[in-house]
Amino acid sequence: MTNIPCAAMTAKPSWPASIAAFAIAACGMPAAMAQTSWGLGTGVIVYDKAYRDIDREVIGLPLVSYENKWISVSVPTLDLKLFTEDAISARLRVRYAGDGYEAKDSPFLAGMERRNGSAWIGGAILWNTGIANLTAEVLGDAMGNSKGARAKLQVDRRFAFGSSGVTPRLAAEWVDKKFVNYYYGVRTSEVRAGRGYYEGDSTVNMEAGVRLDHTFAFRHSLFLDLRATRLGGAIKDSPLVDRSSQTAISLGYLYRF
Repeated sequence: MTNIPCAAMTAKPSWPASIAAFAIAACGMPAAMAQTSWGLGTGVIVYDKAYRDIDREVIGLPLVSYENKWISVSVPTLDLKLFTEDAISARLRVRYAGDGYEAKDSPFLAGMERRNGSAWIGGAILWNTGIANLTAEVLGDAMGNSKGARAKLQVDRRFAFGSSGVTPRLAAEWVDKKFVNYYYGVRTSEVRAGRGYYEGDSTVNMEAGVRLDHTFAFRHSLFLDLRATRLGGAIKDSPLVDRSSQTAISLGYLYRF
């Protein structure tokens, strides 16, 4: 069966109505579970975004997961299971992503209009090939902030070592021109000395990560998740960005009921 990562989200203090754009893999749960399973926990994330002169974030967060035959909730993702058989599951997916910023997040962003996070909706397919887990999704901006689209393909596999596990993963995410221009573009009204007008194109971001998990007592587990994202050329070329990649390190605890 396909392993579905538990996930987490947190509100960024400087974004009153936004949620930080990351999902933390805390545990694995089968895709076609007939009985209900849920978990609660807590964690911390250290996040380096690629925007110029933006500070590193260290944020505490809650972990919540819920799974039954029909739905899967791993905040900030909600899946409605449309079809599940053997190793394949097709789903309607809704996910919130806190992409974006406020002008006060960085001195370099002064004079920029706020870019809001959005709820994204679309379809996803999960497939356990027997060798690795494949996840594919295509999502559109349901809130109309960027009016953009994104698509992601991920492969991962968990290797068990007694009560511990290691899950490496690789992913590629395509984002369209509207997404790039909304979150990384510079409008005519936002041009300043040292910050020229910028209009990008669609691009592909590449992600590599690894999750380490350990069950130290019945129902109790710890995890460490490391992630690095290499940004596509249209994002790296933006004057708002001063690095080619961004990283996240997450540590957490989960109790599974």
